[in-house]
Amino acid sequence: MDSMTKKIWVWTAAALILGVTTLGWWWGRDTGPKPQYRTALIERGSLQASVSASGTVNPVTQVSVGTQVSGQIRDIHADFNDEVRAGQLIAEIDPETFEYRVRSALADLDAARASVLTAQANAAATRAQVSRAQTELAEARRVHERNLQLVAQGFISQSEGDRTLAALNSAQESLKSAEALAAVSEAQIRSAQATVTQRESSLAQARIDLGRTRITSPVDGIVIKRAVERGQTVAASLQAPELFVIAQNLADMQVDASVDEADVGRIRPGQQVSFTVDAFPGQTFEGAVQQVRKAAQNVSNVVTYTAVIGFSNASGRLLPGMTANVRVVTEAREGVLKLPNAALRVRIAGVEPVVQSAPTEGESAAGAPNGPVVSPPAAAGSGRGPMAEFRNRVVTDLTLRPDQVDRLDALVAGAAPRFMELRNLEEAERGRVRDRILADLRAAIGELLDDDQKPRYAAIVAEAAGRQTTRGRVFLLGSDGKPAAYDVRLGISDGSTTELVVPPGSPGADVLVEGARVITAVTGVSSSTPQRGAATGPRMPF
Repeated sequence: MDSMTKKIWVWTAAALILGVTTLGWWWGRDTGPKPQYRTALIERGSLQASVSASGTVNPVTQVSVGTQVSGQIRDIHADFNDEVRAGQLIAEIDPETFEYRVRSALADLDAARASVLTAQANAAATRAQVSRAQTELAEARRVHERNLQLVAQGFISQSEGDRTLAALNSAQESLKSAEALAAVSEAQIRSAQATVTQRESSLAQARIDLGRTRITSPVDGIVIKRAVERGQTVAASLQAPELFVIAQNLADMQVDASVDEADVGRIRPGQQVSFTVDAFPGQTFEGAVQQVRKAAQNVSNVVTYTAVIGFSNASGRLLPGMTANVRVVTEAREGVLKLPNAALRVRIAGVEPVVQSAPTEGESAAGAPNGPVVSPPAAAGSGRGPMAEFRNRVVTDLTLRPDQVDRLDALVAGAAPRFMELRNLEEAERGRVRDRILADLRAAIGELLDDDQKPRYAAIVAEAAGRQTTRGRVFLLGSDGKPAAYDVRLGISDGSTTELVVPPGSPGADVLVEGARVITAVTGVSSSTPQRGAATGPRMPF
């Protein structure tokens, strides 16, 4: 091989190596667009959690007026929207049939009273017979005694004495018969008197039925429904038919809202409510929860409970039967960290949390909320945190005296070492010990309260027990432009923003602060797939 051929081979090999290297670099480079991040600020402010439901506007008290007797409606004296007073005549049923019943009952009573008089006359006659029988018996006894003396002296025969003894026995039996007839006569009198009482009751019932043909209003109110017309026949054989519905008061009304079983645990009496109705778009009405009824309603396997919401309707604009869209404020927080809900939906593959927040005293060993969130009392001194919020609410809502406030702070400070010791326990035991510490602390706080403060304190404890925290993950954009993941604890949400719970001293507390930027969306590449890295070799062009 001559020198020229060698040069050709060298240059060919060099060109081939350069081409392969260039081709591998070109195919292996990342030609995709770089990710772009949309961010939002972590803010501090107020937050309200609410429950939405729908219901119906109803009067607080509405009375269904019916009839207890059957007949034809003769006249109607009240119509829709009429104001009526208690006892006012609003309708009449034809009374002719009932008037005849009264007359018949009255005639039966007169006949019964006449029977009493007849029985009393018969009793008088039997009493006269008893008196005559007693006289005859006395005479027979005297004759028999005299004859016994004469027989003993031999003036008359023994047969004459026997005859007077028989007469004496006959007189005695006649007296018994007369007395029996007298007893029968007295029984007949009592029976006739009982019949009189029965006829008097029948007459009274007939008069009551006659009175029931006059339909009167049982309460003061407004007629919101009339279900009968003049000339209509109503039958009350099985149940009283509905003639009118009267609302006792339309100035104070209520909304009967159907609350889903998943939300009913967050509803308590006294919570503030706002609602709207289709008749007045853009207007909001205010009320308060008065009652949560324990009777469940099951419709198509959907279980709901009725929450009664009272409100003032002094203007009279809201009418019974209107549909209300209800929003119940279940919990409100002031001065809490909050972030957009969109930040909780972001997922960036390949980015793992830089820290894992450990379970705190506010959560059970399993990481699930367990009772009121109470951080170590040291956090209360900073003015923030769940324990500080609980303490401040007790002081404010119960209007504690200065000496009670001092004792409360001493109890909170005294519980601090016990909370700190939880970190040295096994996770399986931590939740049980924590519950005992909280129970002791709540009981000690209850002992320093007055009797009039204890009911409200019990409501605060019950409300705190319903608060829950959950887990989530957020991504913050670092100074180098790369995202960093953090596992966080979340509190209440208003549907667009969610509370961020960051106990002082917890992992990530120095980063998850007010003003930090949290990623809310990723653009340019799919956030659910990892970024394409450098290839290990050239890719084939197919």
